[in-house]
Amino acid sequence: MSDVQLGVIEARFADRVWECEPVSSSELVKLSAGEFGWKRTTTHTVLRRLCDKGLFQNVNGTVTSVISRDEFYSRQSTKYVQETFQGSLPAFIAAFTKNNHLTPEEAEKIREMIDHAEEV
Repeated sequence: MSDVQLGVIEARFADRVWECEPVSSSELVKLSAGEFGWKRTTTHTVLRRLCDKGLFQNVNGTVTSVISRDEFYSRQSTKYVQETFQGSLPAFIAAFTKNNHLTPEEAEKIREMIDHAEEV
């Protein structure tokens, strides 16, 4: 699962499914026609690819997630930090904050996350 890569359009479609689930595949066809300009076959093709990748399941025309959006992006973020920063979260944060200053609210939220992670 951590090896799953999504293109921009796949990610937007996946986000839409996560927002709407459980959702019928026919409703996804309508949503995709309006949002992406897709035909029914395109929607079903992209949905099938995402199901094959293990993100969603389509059971009797009802689409639900196999993995939550938060869990998927958490795994992707972990993989990115491991591959790019040799697993060093401090190195990632140093790189991120080098040209991006944190607001006091962001800094406080990060402190809260660190405190929570230390408790677990």
